[in-house]
Amino acid sequence: MTPLCSKIALGMLGGINLSTARELVRRAGSPEAVFERSEAELKALLGRGASLAGAEYRLEVCERARREEVFVRENRIRTLYFADEDYPRRLLDCDDAPALLYAVGDTPLDELRTVAIVGTRRCSAYGQDFTSRLVADLAGLYGRVAIISGLAYGIDVAAHRAALREGLPTVAVMANGLNTVYPAEHRDTASRMVREGGMLLSEYPSSAKIHRGFFLARNRIVAGLADAVVVVESDMRGGAMATARIAAAYGRELFAAPGRVTDAGSRGCLDLIVRREASLIRSAEDIGDALGWTPRPSEGSQKEMVFELTPEQQAVVDHIRLNPQHSVNDMCVALARPFASLSSILFELEMADVVMTLPGGRYAVLEH
Repeated sequence: MTPLCSKIALGMLGGINLSTARELVRRAGSPEAVFERSEAELKALLGRGASLAGAEYRLEVCERARREEVFVRENRIRTLYFADEDYPRRLLDCDDAPALLYAVGDTPLDELRTVAIVGTRRCSAYGQDFTSRLVADLAGLYGRVAIISGLAYGIDVAAHRAALREGLPTVAVMANGLNTVYPAEHRDTASRMVREGGMLLSEYPSSAKIHRGFFLARNRIVAGLADAVVVVESDMRGGAMATARIAAAYGRELFAAPGRVTDAGSRGCLDLIVRREASLIRSAEDIGDALGWTPRPSEGSQKEMVFELTPEQQAVVDHIRLNPQHSVNDMCVALARPFASLSSILFELEMADVVMTLPGGRYAVLEH
């Protein structure tokens, strides 16, 4: 069993997190020893009731780990083991963090300031605009800040795409193995993130089937990697609120964007502010002030870039305005345009902050 395989296997053990992995390896002597010792030896070290000491169980985990090692090596996926130097140092203070992470890309998180931006999948144009402006302000005031989120619909992907527009590295914490991107509509964004200095992270091997519990579990990684967590839009319940409460438990700076009291998407944020669990955020300066960040020297005013639409792009934008209920397939038929061509145009429009993705493969035009 190779050292890499033993680390992968350790991460696959049921009920293992950073805290229990540390103790398990300490008692066994090494990751390899966890799988090489006899059942009797492990039970003597861990206690008679230790379920993971079973020889058959460990053998099955080792077989899965060997297959995963092949996948990792063939696809150039990095493994970040808690005792290795490349494991994100911020997570070392989080006892429930994973013992092992899988990564595509190589963002130097330990060298960068980090801000997590999370929110509802059903974000409004206000939420999208607030996210874009916040990321632009972070870039302008503080330079290379890594933006962390979950690549989900709504605020998550808006944060990633805003980071790409501003030239910032951005990290997606996935709720699935790195053999796929979920949702599939965000594959182009994920690919561009990796190409431009960002990273995809997951605690799950390629063999893991997507489970609804994974989406909640990944929130602790999002919170743990961040110096500050910003909730842009959220109702009273949901993944963003879970991330917020985990961030507070970890001692991270927590912010919430204010919104209209009549909007469901503002209820969670307003509740966090009213309960003084989160600070109200107006701009990137609020984050910098709380964390003691020094703004970089001003380089003078710059002209605002104007994105001029091509005739093809304008036709798509006009169609979305008139037919907000249409999916991509509906637009293909109505505009008599192949799927690949239309997808390319929509991606360009999203990157230019002209349209935003909505659940169900629909789009909305952002009015600035």
